[in-house]
Amino acid sequence: MTDPHLPGSPDREPTFSSAPPSGPAASPPPGQAVGWERAALEKLAFAALAEQKATRRWKTFVRLAWLAFFVIVAWMGLSKAQPTADKTTAHTAVVEIKGEIAAGADASAEFVIAAMRSAFEDEGAQAVVLLINSPGGSPVQAGIINDEIRRLKALHKKPVYAVVEETCASAAYYIAVATDQIFVDKASIVGSIGVLMDGFGFTGLMEKLGVERRLLTAGENKGFLDPFSPQTEKQRAYAQAMLDQIHQQFIGAVKAGRGDRLKETPETFSGLFWSGQQAVEMGLADHLGNLDYVAREVVKAEELIDYTRRDNVAERLAKRFGAAIGEGSVRALRSLPALR
Repeated sequence: MTDPHLPGSPDREPTFSSAPPSGPAASPPPGQAVGWERAALEKLAFAALAEQKATRRWKTFVRLAWLAFFVIVAWMGLSKAQPTADKTTAHTAVVEIKGEIAAGADASAEFVIAAMRSAFEDEGAQAVVLLINSPGGSPVQAGIINDEIRRLKALHKKPVYAVVEETCASAAYYIAVATDQIFVDKASIVGSIGVLMDGFGFTGLMEKLGVERRLLTAGENKGFLDPFSPQTEKQRAYAQAMLDQIHQQFIGAVKAGRGDRLKETPETFSGLFWSGQQAVEMGLADHLGNLDYVAREVVKAEELIDYTRRDNVAERLAKRFGAAIGEGSVRALRSLPALR
């Protein structure tokens, strides 16, 4: 007889084990596997659709935002800052000179002169007041404004006054002396009639560090202001002579503008500055008074109209855009030798 329990017995009955299945046999039943995969795919599909919708909404928002931005910029570019009051009625015209006096700044000769011309030409302007709060700046820009003030006064036969707020120093005072009268606050800073040229010299430090400066020039004095090269006595004397000449131009403008009112002392043209009260005593200024006082008591036209020329939003963006392009060009050319 054949033992049914022997491995080779043909009549062996199947046996079952309570141990859990392992390996490939552990997969869920076919129906259950298909349902799980379908649910996962549906979740992925819905998530992708939601992401696409969010992306489309964001793109639409960004486009609308840029459209609104360009519309605002275009509107600002077409609208210039103009006086809001009726210019034909009697008023005091105000032109602000604030901050550094330099080309490209708000207090540049270009902007100040454009504003002054508009103010002088308006028939309702009884007088022009330069409202000054500046530590100075370029003598060239100040000289151009000084010349134009005197020309416009003679052409239009209108008085022009300077009203100082905190500071009227150096190039700002160069401008103020061209006006008919200068009004200051008792604590204003006035004066600084001088010229300077500043810089640094690193030649001693370079020697200590063992650094060699390699500068090639055509012309023995081409690089005499280079901070990394030694300066000869001849070059220093040349620069000093130039500063002295510009200083004399400044002094001449002050004397021409102030005339007999100026009480000159050895310190007047030394570059010192004084309080507004001291300036009145020295003849550097005429009276104490602010803008409202001058309009009310001197001009006799209390209504103020601001003619100051300022950049609008479009112009500022254009300047920044131009500066960014310029910076990119400089970076592209840095690998080339500089020729100045």
